[in-house]
Amino acid sequence: MAHYQPPKQSKISQLVDVLVLLVLSIGALYLPVKLGLAGASVVHKTVENPTWESLGQNPVQAGQYEALGYTPESAADLITARFDYSFSWVSLAIMVIVVVGYFVMMLKLSETEYREVIAEKFGER
Repeated sequence: MAHYQPPKQSKISQLVDVLVLLVLSIGALYLPVKLGLAGASVVHKTVENPTWESLGQNPVQAGQYEALGYTPESAADLITARFDYSFSWVSLAIMVIVVVGYFVMMLKLSETEYREVIAEKFGER
């Protein structure tokens, strides 16, 4: 039986493949940031005339903030920031559909390529 020789890919095709993968990778990382979908939502509690005591900071903590150059006014947003833990069933359903759809697509594509390799190596039945 002959040793399997995969088809050769030209240098231009390799370059196009690399560029497409690079654009997809950067897009997958940048697009959620651009659309505001990355990271957790932060909710700030407003405090009128903030002091270290009204922000719940003891003298040691206040001293550390002051050593970093913060005042009670400038540190108020940092200290009162809280994560928004709201949940969306619609977002969960969309994510499940996307993940399952991707899995099914990969199974179908893998089966097609697997059958092509077997046919190329062993011939048609």
